[in-house]
Amino acid sequence: MYNSKRVADLEARLLKVIGKVQRVGFRRYALDLAQELGLAGHVKNLPDGSVQIFVQGGKEKLLKFLELLKSPPLGKVRKVKVEEVPVDPNIKEFRIIYGELGEELQEGFGAMQTVFMAYWDEFRDYREEFRSFRDEFRDYRNEFRSFRDEFRDYREEFGSFRDEFREFAKRTDENFKLIMEKYGEISEKLTMILETLIKESNETRKMLNESMKALREALDRLPKR
Repeated sequence: MYNSKRVADLEARLLKVIGKVQRVGFRRYALDLAQELGLAGHVKNLPDGSVQIFVQGGKEKLLKFLELLKSPPLGKVRKVKVEEVPVDPNIKEFRIIYGELGEELQEGFGAMQTVFMAYWDEFRDYREEFRSFRDEFRDYRNEFRSFRDEFRDYREEFGSFRDEFREFAKRTDENFKLIMEKYGEISEKLTMILETLIKESNETRKMLNESMKALREALDRLPKR
């Protein structure tokens, strides 16, 4: 039971939801929505194909419930008639009021069929998308063939460059050998010149030393004053 203060903060609405709302799991959607928002009340099917909902709770939560109720995952809500009604303090939770067994079986099978058709439509969309990807794959395959042919051309062109490179490498190797031979001859001649210069330098130094020695001896023999 609600206390007097709690009841004063509550509001209640009696809704009649019109559209494709039976055999599509709409009552279960209303139940889950009300429980998520912490609302109390009940929902049931009416003989004319509409759904009746009694719901009570805080004003903000009621407004959100009415807003979300118009967009169920299955089915379609065309219109919602709203009537303000007194709060029932004896109702503390939200539940589904079931009809006769035959009606509930039809409701269950109808909901299953709706879900199946929704998945079937979605599968059809994916199948169409798969066809487009398959066509795109054909385009890529054809493009790959053209790249493969182009690669053959490049490979043949590379073969000619490879032969040309081999010829260049051969010529370079021969030129290098010739340079090394010439370098050997030049190095040998430079070595001979250097040895000659060293030898002559030694002989020149020896001659200079002998001349200086003779000069000193001559100076020593001069009479001293």
